[in-house]
Amino acid sequence: MDWKSKNAEMRDHLRTMNKAIPEVTKGFGVLSKAAKEAQVLDVKTLEFVALGIAIADRCEACIGFHVEALAKAGGTREELGDVLGMAVQMGGGPSLMYAAKALAAWDELTAG
Repeated sequence: MDWKSKNAEMRDHLRTMNKAIPEVTKGFGVLSKAAKEAQVLDVKTLEFVALGIAIADRCEACIGFHVEALAKAGGTREELGDVLGMAVQMGGGPSLMYAAKALAAWDELTAG
């Protein structure tokens, strides 16, 4: 799977949806920004939480976006491993499959 292309394609889909339902997507953007600003937890930790939820909810596009954001926030592959382990413990077999996707996304998006 090409995660960079997958993320770019999803961004294109989201831009199209932004035109169709601008008030909804604007509201979601405000919510997303508020959830990441002025918190006790740092952005990296918040991205780990978001990634764990994306794995548990089996949202492939969310995994791609949050892995990308996590790498930008300074996360490491070792830290990611801890989060993947907890996601698998909480979600069982289905989370194991999506945790593997998250690790593949990490390896691709952080390569060279």
